[in-house]
Amino acid sequence: MIIFMRDFVAEMGQDQTKQQIEKGLKMYQCNDTEKALYVWMKVLRKTTDPGGKFRVLGCLITAHSEMGKYKEMLQYSLAQINTAREMEDPDYLTEGYLNLARSNEKLCDFQKTVSYCETCLNMQGTTVSLQLNGQVCLSMGNAFLGLSVFQKALVSYEKALRYAHNNDDKMLECRVCCSLGNFYIQLKDYEKALFFPCKAAELVNDYGKGWSLKYRAMSQYHMSVAYRKLMRLPDAMECCEESMKIALQHGDRPLQALCLLNFADIHRCQKDVDKAFPRYESSMCIMSEIGNRLGQASIHVGVGKCWILQKEYDKALDSLQRAHNLAEAIGNKLCILKVHSLCEAVYRCKEQQEELREQVVKFLQCVEELELYCGMCGESIGEKNQQLQALPCSHIFHLKCLQTNGTKGCPKCHHSSLKLGFV
Repeated sequence: MIIFMRDFVAEMGQDQTKQQIEKGLKMYQCNDTEKALYVWMKVLRKTTDPGGKFRVLGCLITAHSEMGKYKEMLQYSLAQINTAREMEDPDYLTEGYLNLARSNEKLCDFQKTVSYCETCLNMQGTTVSLQLNGQVCLSMGNAFLGLSVFQKALVSYEKALRYAHNNDDKMLECRVCCSLGNFYIQLKDYEKALFFPCKAAELVNDYGKGWSLKYRAMSQYHMSVAYRKLMRLPDAMECCEESMKIALQHGDRPLQALCLLNFADIHRCQKDVDKAFPRYESSMCIMSEIGNRLGQASIHVGVGKCWILQKEYDKALDSLQRAHNLAEAIGNKLCILKVHSLCEAVYRCKEQQEELREQVVKFLQCVEELELYCGMCGESIGEKNQQLQALPCSHIFHLKCLQTNGTKGCPKCHHSSLKLGFV
């Protein structure tokens, strides 16, 4: 009888925990974030049910991620993985490690992200954890892109898309398309950089009635960046304004920071540095607050370009040095490459030959490390807007080289298949 009563009380407690979590979710979906957080924190303090604790920690992780409170997100992820270990359930463990990976991705600790993702993929879980593998591959791809390891990033995105298609997961497909847009922005294939976020926007229009508006905002932002690179500045401004509007409505601080950075870059492209500077400054305030060091590095590069436009070369070099220090700390080689290229231009204008030669040498070393050259013609990739094509092995070539020369396999790794993947 005593055992029965104890089990009954435990079941009642679990039901109450579930009800309170659902209550918080309804509040959160109505943008009443503070009340939702209050309810969830109350559940976290009171519940003795490990499953309930794990779920409410998941809610807190998601909320703090969207608010840009990445350090708190990491703390809740650590608490969640400890709960999962107590439960000894492979599904809970996989989800816990995925949240740890995402937390570190947001904080630009990309090596840790890759490590946690690999742990997830090595877990021997059930169908539930297998369904998370697409999200794991997406996070891993974002981390490799953060480290400028382009082939591995593309391999991960290709796997994530395959999981999305196999599971008919349109939300995951939408997120991968946005990441692929960013991937091709980095490599300066602006046609593909626009194609993928446009595909994401189509998915939102076709399937996104019940989705969070963040998916629309995300696709609009990535479209805006691609339009800017294509110098279609009115289109870039329109998409960025749409994205910013949604970000402000939902208190999405990370997206607000990205939109402000993009607004600044649009004004810089218009050579209106007086409008660009305050937007860079506003973006930097948020990027510093949330801990997005890669975003901070991008801002310093943009500010450096503005100073170059104004022929304030010493100020430009100061901004570029700050960008270099941040990029080096997180391991983003592409940002370092951009810095060397811009410093080279500055020293050429200043007619400082010794410093100029030093930057040229460092630039070429970076190109070699990044392997940013076509395996057919030997010319660089990512130096100017060019159409690119990846083979199934995810090695990347100029599209014109593949069309002109043809190949029975990859010239780099001799992979024989010519069947193209999704990306």
